[in-house]
Amino acid sequence: MPADSWTTVAGLRAQSLKAWNSGALLRELLEPSGAYPRRRSLKRPTAAALLSDYAAAQRWAAELFAGAGPCVLETVDVGRRTVGSNRIPAAAVFATVDDEIGLVGKSREAERFRDLAVGLGELDPLLLGWAARRPLKLLELGDDVLSAARVALWLRDNPAPGIYVRQLGLPGVHTKFIERHRQVIDQLLAAVAPGADVDEVEADADASPEVGETDVAGSDAALENGAGRTPSARFARRHGFLHPPELVRFRILDPAIPALRGARDMTVTAEAFSTLHLPVHTVIATENQVNFLALPERPGTLALYGAGYGFSSLRDAVWLRECEVLYWGDIDTHGFRILDQLRAVHPHVESVLMDEETLLAHRAAWGKEPTPSSAALTRLTPKEAALYEALGNDTYGSSIRLEQELINWDWALERLKR
Repeated sequence: MPADSWTTVAGLRAQSLKAWNSGALLRELLEPSGAYPRRRSLKRPTAAALLSDYAAAQRWAAELFAGAGPCVLETVDVGRRTVGSNRIPAAAVFATVDDEIGLVGKSREAERFRDLAVGLGELDPLLLGWAARRPLKLLELGDDVLSAARVALWLRDNPAPGIYVRQLGLPGVHTKFIERHRQVIDQLLAAVAPGADVDEVEADADASPEVGETDVAGSDAALENGAGRTPSARFARRHGFLHPPELVRFRILDPAIPALRGARDMTVTAEAFSTLHLPVHTVIATENQVNFLALPERPGTLALYGAGYGFSSLRDAVWLRECEVLYWGDIDTHGFRILDQLRAVHPHVESVLMDEETLLAHRAAWGKEPTPSSAALTRLTPKEAALYEALGNDTYGSSIRLEQELINWDWALERLKR
């Protein structure tokens, strides 16, 4: 066995660090498995290696003995018949999990983990099951995990509270805190109330954006089940909190259609929008506010202002099925993903100004898409799918995008007239 394959101090630490990074060492602190004392075998010089390069084997052994730290090195007798009896390290033995944690320099973190676990156990022993499953998450959250646990216990004891999250009077807990820690709160609630209707691995994730931002994860489900367009709205509904209603902003582009005292630009609740009875035959949905405001008068037409993945508010507007619905989004991967998801509730939606001709005619306005989507989209037309794939494959350049507000206005109006 060549010298470069012998287990070094760095190699021994790497084995233990792998166990730390998997959470196994921290888990052992809560739920001892009986693995300790733990013996880790070492790759070591053979008798032939001692004979061919005795000095290298000596240096290897000396480095191990000097750097093994809290573990005990077992030795074996090698080379008795060739170079004479030599005791060399054969295995590293950790008497306790704390010894192995010490080898990777994580003793302070382990002590912090113990303190947090004790705090959880004092709130409810059932919470320790969550800590054992997600030990690194517990360490990452720090004291926030105790506040999140208090929220979970409150939800267990107060199902369907019928108040706004803002009214939750727990010390150190506020609306932003709950928005940041929705997923953990759900997981902790599942630990203390196994029968609770909780999605333990919520697609939202803790950092999901709010209204007006790109809510990628979970937006398919939100569109299709009407659970609310933001993660906060879904959390509120799931746990019986009140939540501000979803709003829909629209402009009546036909001056002949009577409106409220001449008002043309209105915002109503999604519920109210679903009950409208307006004499329109065309709806133009756009995500850009300036485009929305600049659309000219047009007979029998309504303009809708969306917000990224925020078109779930249109789910119950069944009257849209009787209209021609045009969607004008950015020419980038997320623009096509939004189009695909809008078709989940209104399959007849047509795209406009989201074609290769428009893209290639505006090279000077191209920008970079920060985080392109690679999702499989099943509701695009063949031409749309081809352009989506080309954008994702960097056919036109790296992460190319054309934002809708950068399209020449005369070009846009000409194609909208068609």
